[in-house]
Amino acid sequence: MISVAIMGHGVVGSGVAEILATHKQKLFAAIGEEIDIKYILDLREFPDSPFADRFTKDFNVIADDIEVRVVVETMGGLHPAYEFVKECLSRGKSVVTSNKELVAAYGAELLALASEQNANFLFEASVGGGIPIIRPINQCLVANNVSEIAGILNGTTNFILTKMIHEGMGFEEALKLAQELGYAERNPEADVEGHDACRKICILASLAFGKHIYPDAVHTEGITKITAADVEYAEAWGGVIKLIGSVKKIDKDTIDIVVAPMFVPNESQLANIDDVFNGIMVRGDCTGDVVFYGKGAGKLPTASAVVADIIDSIKHFKSRKYLSWADSDNSSVLPYEDSVRAMYVRGVTDDKAAAYDKARAVFGEIHELSKENAPDSEIAFITEPLALSDFNEKLGQLGDIEAKSVIRIGDL
Repeated sequence: MISVAIMGHGVVGSGVAEILATHKQKLFAAIGEEIDIKYILDLREFPDSPFADRFTKDFNVIADDIEVRVVVETMGGLHPAYEFVKECLSRGKSVVTSNKELVAAYGAELLALASEQNANFLFEASVGGGIPIIRPINQCLVANNVSEIAGILNGTTNFILTKMIHEGMGFEEALKLAQELGYAERNPEADVEGHDACRKICILASLAFGKHIYPDAVHTEGITKITAADVEYAEAWGGVIKLIGSVKKIDKDTIDIVVAPMFVPNESQLANIDDVFNGIMVRGDCTGDVVFYGKGAGKLPTASAVVADIIDSIKHFKSRKYLSWADSDNSSVLPYEDSVRAMYVRGVTDDKAAAYDKARAVFGEIHELSKENAPDSEIAFITEPLALSDFNEKLGQLGDIEAKSVIRIGDL
């Protein structure tokens, strides 16, 4: 019998306990041993839980018990999750987590500690929830040189943008609906400002390119400034707006990584991923583009990924599962001002024809966009690819044209 402990009995933690209890036979068949939930750590009381006798409020009970071989961290946040995970690993216990914030902030350190102690630190559920992505990159695509990863990494923002695209809602209306349906938190900042997607693309970049990429090195924009007009111009261009986390290898020492809304062409495999679904494209030199698609959150989808890591940890008690990346100082991250993209601009002006002439004089070749019911004072166009620093300089040369929206064009 293998004893495990679960730290945190919220949505994901309770889902892990449920799967371990209801799928005993299937899990036994996978490893040849029974998994026993010995402890559940939570400060709250759960007297009606079928696991009521397993609860403890004392972390040291778990840390000190040598029978506990695998610890599941589903508490969320950085503290005390970091301290608890670090202590468990230092005692040779394998740790499985769904905590993207923890992995993005301390992944290199915790992976190194796990290696020193011949333990495992696994986090499949931290990026795609129930979508397998960590294991495929680390194992199934190991023969590939990955050149780029790009994806819709946050279900809340994708739901909001879907409502704006297909039902003509404004941002605030779509956000309110997401909150009413439970897809968005009362304080949605982590989602709508791009922080959640940033942590996820940092984890994927670290895994794919071998150096820890910290979130504070990644230029991050959210979707709060996206308007119905921008959505309509994207349609006129031949695409949709999605919040994209993207990392691209520029050369052997440099990556271009960003989280921002982008125009995504309709022919892209990411364009038709709607509602709360996520999609992650991995571009390999042997496979070409491979897309992983599914629900990126939810109790049982996320818990299933955690349980898969528990099984993997148990299978690798004697031979540690190889998963690691080196720490770094973020020097491999291209300054975001040097990133080269085509750009969409929407602006207002007193003289439309003169404004387009001015835009051509400043930017060179541009692609004009038009839509029904556009105000007479509104212009919209796409530039040729150029460095963001050059773009911003040229944008300042437009004179009387007031830029209302600026959005990247995704080469996806």
